[in-house]
This record gives sequence, structure tokens and C-alpha cells, in this order.
Amino acid sequence: MNARALLRWRPATVQGQAALLMLGSTSAFALMAIAIRYASATIPTTEVAFFRNFFGLLALLPILLRGGAGLPRTRNLGRYVVRTVVGLGSMLCAFWAIGHLPLSQAVSLSYAAPLFATIAAVIWLGEVVRIRRWMAVSAGFLGVLVILRPGVAFTTAMLVPVIGALLAALVAIQMKQLSKLDAPDTIVFYTYLLWVPLSLVPALFQWVWPSPTVWWWLVATGVLGTLGQWLWTRALRLGEVSALQPISFVQLPIVVLFGWWLFGEVIDMWTAIGAGIVFGANGYIAHREAVLSRRAASQRPSEAAKPSE
Repeated sequence: MNARALLRWRPATVQGQAALLMLGSTSAFALMAIAIRYASATIPTTEVAFFRNFFGLLALLPILLRGGAGLPRTRNLGRYVVRTVVGLGSMLCAFWAIGHLPLSQAVSLSYAAPLFATIAAVIWLGEVVRIRRWMAVSAGFLGVLVILRPGVAFTTAMLVPVIGALLAALVAIQMKQLSKLDAPDTIVFYTYLLWVPLSLVPALFQWVWPSPTVWWWLVATGVLGTLGQWLWTRALRLGEVSALQPISFVQLPIVVLFGWWLFGEVIDMWTAIGAGIVFGANGYIAHREAVLSRRAASQRPSEAAKPSE
């Protein structure tokens, strides 16, 4: 297979295409974390977040405008304001953790978001969660405690990625509501459009002009972040969450490898054990949600066929 044919190649099945897109998304987010670590070494986290959003929006515009399409419109601007404020809080927590904690620890604790999202879905969306998913959520939080090790190696700084994961869970609920009102590209566009001015405000209070080298890392955070989100939405459109969720966990070994190679970091045993528990719990939750969705979808036609009483 020559180079041109290799570039055009894609898996024959839809499931394979979804898996490849998810792997690309996961790799992009992992590399973004490395770029954030380098950039945050010399400029504040708030400024890194602003440039991630600014360059991310610039990278997004050609995608939205391809084929002569105009910019998307929405009637739900108020909802986007709330979504972007909460999302910015989550982003700032995650970026700070990547810049100040071991990469393996920061990324592992960020995977608590689906656990919080399950609880939030019960509170805000009225979803029914059975005993097996509650057990998985409980196991997941046990994994978080294993990583934190309260009373042994715990520091208050370790709570920052946990708070970020909680805010990310609230964003996930808001995204679920918005997805019923607007198309994916519309959601992404208005999120970035509002993120840029919102993230500029805190950045101005800590502004430091980046060096020429740091500019490249800031551009990389925006491009890789947009690429990761774009591939992620396409992957979920083709495949099931339960099948794709385990692929997203590839982010941790990629980050661990680069953390060891570039920064001399070594993942400790407790982080590895806790991350394994959290990943297993998330995988089971995603599997159960997919099973219940298929069951509900299969029951709708039969219910519609019943005569009205």
C-alpha cells in the first residue's frame, strides 16, 4: 500500500470507522494535555485557557464554512451562556491540574465526570438508575478515593481536578439538553464563540506575553482541542457509547508515556489501581446505558402498534 492509498484508507465497517475516529479524538486530547503542560510552565492557566479557545475557534471556522455553508444560528443563546460559564470553570480546573499535578493523576481524576453525570442525570433529568449502575458509581468513587488516598498522600490541590470533573458532568447534562434543540456543529460553534470573551476576562488579570516558543504550544492547544471535539462528535454519531468509551481510556497511557519521556514522571501504584477501578466503573455505566437505550428503542415500535384504549 503506497502513501496516498494509506491516507485514503478507512475501515470497511461503520463500527471500525467510529473506533478509528474515537482513537484519533483521544490521541488529540492527550497531545493537547502535553501542550498545556508546556504552555502553563511560563504563563498562567487562565491565559492558556483563553488562547486554547481563541485558536480553537479559528480552527473551527473553516470546518463550519466548508462548502459555502453559513454560520449556524440558534434561539437558545441563554442556555449557551450557562453552559459556557460552567464549562469554563471545568476547563480552568482541568488546565490547572494538568499544569501543577502529575499528568497521570490529573487525567485519571478527570474520568470521575461520568460518575457525577450519572447522579446529575437522576437529579436534573429524572432518569431512573437501577442498583447495578449505582454499584458501578460507588465503585468508581472508591477508585477516586484510592487515587486521592485521604490521610496518606492527599493534598487540597488534588481536589481541583475532582471539582473540574463535577463541573464537566453538569456540562454533559446541559449538552444532552441542547442536543435536542440544536445540531452538534451549532453547539460547538456557540460554545467557542462565548468561551473566547468569557475566558479573556480572568486572563487579563494575570496577563503575561508568551515567548515565541510558547506561542506554538498555545496554537497547538486550540487546534488539538478542536480536532479532538470534532472527531469525538463524529465517532459518537457512528458508534455506540459502550463500544467507544473504553477507547477514550487510551488517553491515560499516552499521557503517562509522554509524562515519563518528557517530564520524568512515573505513575504510582495507587494512581494506577484507582484509575483501573474508575475506568471499569465508567465502562460498565456506558454499557448499561447502551443496553437500556436499545431496549427502549426496540419497545417503541411495538408500543406504537398497539391500538389506543
